[in-house]
Amino acid sequence: MSTPTVSFEFFPPKSLEASFRLWDTVQTLAPLDPSFVSVTYGAGGTTRELTRDAVATLHKSSGLNVAAHLTCVEATREETLAIAQDFADAGVNEIVALRGDPPKGADGFTPHPEGFADSCELISALADMNRFKIRVGAYPEVHPEAADAQANIDYLKRKIDAGASEAITQFFFDTEAFFRFRDACAAAGIDAPITPGILPIENWAGTKRFANACGTKIPAWLDEAFTKAARDDRETLLATALATELCSELIEGGCEHLHFYTLNRPELTRDVCHALGITPKVALRDVA
Repeated sequence: MSTPTVSFEFFPPKSLEASFRLWDTVQTLAPLDPSFVSVTYGAGGTTRELTRDAVATLHKSSGLNVAAHLTCVEATREETLAIAQDFADAGVNEIVALRGDPPKGADGFTPHPEGFADSCELISALADMNRFKIRVGAYPEVHPEAADAQANIDYLKRKIDAGASEAITQFFFDTEAFFRFRDACAAAGIDAPITPGILPIENWAGTKRFANACGTKIPAWLDEAFTKAARDDRETLLATALATELCSELIEGGCEHLHFYTLNRPELTRDVCHALGITPKVALRDVA
């Protein structure tokens, strides 16, 4: 089995304690030589400034290739593109462009009156800046707001045509769902790389909430397995084994890159990478 390249997603800290956790996460995973690391936006754009600051700090202090998340939510076009320009000025040349989740309590996404209507408009505007490599999200299972699976594929093609060069999927538990999606995308003329997103399960109850919110199907056997593992205090062992098996199947199916959603808890992701043969290669650059 070949050894894949990897990338990691972090979220920006909201407190001093969270800042230390983020830095510990970076120190733990940086030696695995990720192709890039990304920093998320909170729902409703609530961490816009925190994301900007975390991206700039990581880019400057870690030596890692940092990609910034950017969304359309609760901001004008001018404000959104000003944030993008801030990223460019800081030397960050990769963006994960997303529509974004609506603010808490909202029934759904409503564009700002002076903002981008959707992610395709955002991607097109970023492409016009000619400063960024643009990645986008993809859904191997039906997005809660999509009419059907074909709608997911059609919308992804629109995003690629608008200027994106790669897609990262939502997490999933069924590798066949990913392979079916990848094949259907190829049949639809999408030739950009589609990278599987992996969520090592740190907390099963929280993971189920995430899955229900984004349309990820939960196999009955998986729920039963974690219920039994909790009784035996073997949840971490089960999570490591399941994520390693999922990744192994993806690699055998031709995936050359894996993207891990770390939730700023790096140990499980690190252990899965080690099990896949991804061993430390570089040390984190010393911070002055």
